Amino acid sequence: MKMFFQYNWQVRDEWMEWCKQLPPEELLRERTGGAGTILYTLFHIADVEYSWLRGVQGKPDVQVAYEAYKTLEKVKELSDAWRVELRDFIENWSDEMENESVKVAWDDELYTKGELLRHVIAHEIHHMGQLSVWARELGIAPVSANVIGRGLTRR
Repeated sequence: MKMFFQYNWQVRDEWMEWCKQLPPEELLRERTGGAGTILYTLFHIADVEYSWLRGVQGKPDVQVAYEAYKTLEKVKELSDAWRVELRDFIENWSDEMENESVKVAWDDELYTKGELLRHVIAHEIHHMGQLSVWARELGIAPVSANVIGRGLTRR
């Protein structure tokens, strides 16, 4: 589980770097499918991860307006800041936490912590796939989705 968070963070950073080759209007251009724009997709990925993981920890959700973060630099800063806060929780994850029940404020269902962490992992991977489609539509090679060769098993 920890390895897939490390993977997602590494790939997210690579997408942020990839985005630097695009002019701001391309990052903000509405596209077919996905979350709408490249920049909003990156914001959305970080926002969803932060919300669910705070919920898993029993912390209140923090509402952040995308309008305040409509540049690549601001989205990157926000993503990095949230990651610093979440990293300790992920690094201290244990198998004993897997089946603990949790209820988040914005949903009436009861989930297990393991289920929610897997949801967050899958959510990001899903959106990275959409970014790859958009990259190909722009005629630019996407960030590699390979897990192999990233050095993640040694961490």
